[in-house]
Amino acid sequence: MTAAKRIVLSSDHAAIDLRQAVAKHVADLGWEVVDIGPKTPESTHYPIHGKAAAEAVASGDCQLGIILCGTGQGIMMAANKVPGIRCGVCSDAFSARMIRQHNDANMLSIGARVVGEGQALDIVAAFLGAEFEGGRHATRVGMIEASTD
Repeated sequence: MTAAKRIVLSSDHAAIDLRQAVAKHVADLGWEVVDIGPKTPESTHYPIHGKAAAEAVASGDCQLGIILCGTGQGIMMAANKVPGIRCGVCSDAFSARMIRQHNDANMLSIGARVVGEGQALDIVAAFLGAEFEGGRHATRVGMIEASTD
């Protein structure tokens, strides 16, 4: 499998079960899954997991990343602190598709206490099935990147 089909997954303790379901789904879609999340339910800190996954994407080791916590918000904020990361929280497939097509998002965040497993798998499929459209959106993504230098 090529590096272009590698995806990193991580979560905090609140999202272990959903992360494991997402990992299986992503593998079934043909991606090589790099799961760096916790394996046991002891309380852990989502900023550590968000940053680690974001660094795997920013370094080029993985093309994309999916991160999860209770709401998806905190882990997303941690990931977005890493230069080059564009991560959005999505609770629906339309938004997941749009963050790829219009914002060139390279990471997706999901709230395990917000969406059920079926909805999460639909969100993941929409995210992975979409591609950046470029054009006017490339100008806007460039503006986002310039603001983080």
